[in-house]
Amino acid sequence: MLKSLCSKTLLASALIALSSTAMAADKVYRLKLAETWGPNFPVFGDAVKNMVKMAEEMSDGRLQIRVDSANKHKAPFGVFDLVKSGQYDLGHSASYYYKGKLPTTMYFTTMPFGMNAPEQYAWFQYGGGQELMDEVYAEHNLVPFPGGNTGVQMGGWFRKEINSVDDLANLKMRIPGFAGEVLAKLGATPVNIPPGELYTALERNTIDALEWVGPSLDLRMGFHKIAPYYYMGWHEPATELMFIANKKKLESLPKDLQAILTTSMRKAAYDMFIHSYAESAKNWQTMLQEFPNIQVKTFPAEVMAAMKKATDDLVKEKAETDPMAARIIQSQQQYMKLIRAYTAISEQGYLNSTEDL
Repeated sequence: MLKSLCSKTLLASALIALSSTAMAADKVYRLKLAETWGPNFPVFGDAVKNMVKMAEEMSDGRLQIRVDSANKHKAPFGVFDLVKSGQYDLGHSASYYYKGKLPTTMYFTTMPFGMNAPEQYAWFQYGGGQELMDEVYAEHNLVPFPGGNTGVQMGGWFRKEINSVDDLANLKMRIPGFAGEVLAKLGATPVNIPPGELYTALERNTIDALEWVGPSLDLRMGFHKIAPYYYMGWHEPATELMFIANKKKLESLPKDLQAILTTSMRKAAYDMFIHSYAESAKNWQTMLQEFPNIQVKTFPAEVMAAMKKATDDLVKEKAETDPMAARIIQSQQQYMKLIRAYTAISEQGYLNSTEDL
């Protein structure tokens, strides 16, 4: 009799466990994501859509992510706080937009005269960059992930030609992140403006110049109609966007869904880099052929040297006053020294040796 009762008890427990597992496997987890960009924003917004689609498909529908664009949540530069507070579970933005709130965030987007995209991805994944980024965001209940790279960005659209450092004095320019501080050191006035307001700001003379991305996105924005001087880049050689997750919400998901979500983010980030590169190549040809008024320029050597010196001076100042910044800067500089030697004999070496063939 006792043996029979034990067997029935064990069977009941097993059935309950199986039922609970089945219910967990069938449960749909609904998340909300806030993005800095407007609805149907090309390339950047496409990365978010790709991530959401992959997460839903790989989870067999158990992960459902609703995306709210900036026109819905009304805080294009507030994604950090929206996710931190739990109003949203996920976000897609750019780390350097939040340097005013948390200065060390800006190093995880890009640095003037720094690593290019493959070098920076190597630093994130194999050089300690992700671990440093995790540490910076952890105190804010956030988990960050690389969210897509634009590659080298162009130096910007200018109404007037830049012939000397003096031409930067009192120049009001939309330029975020560390590069904005560099130009401020040289007398310019940097401002940050949401993407949807850039054309209007340039058209109404609110700003004299702006940098956005490159041919992948700039052409459709119409900046060339107002500011014909298009300068080569120096300030953002590897602009990495970011996905961020509310730590508590992320850890509340079953382990398999956590893995699916993070894998979807990583794949979407890589896809965005390739997408941006492809769109830039296509739009560059369109610009050359259809808009001959665009004057592509390189900054004079004097200006480049001044921007490099200002960058070096600022990096030194940051490292001396902020221990966390010092750790990130040291990590980036050491890794760049390591990896740039290989870039020089591989990518750059290939281009140099085949240039005249």
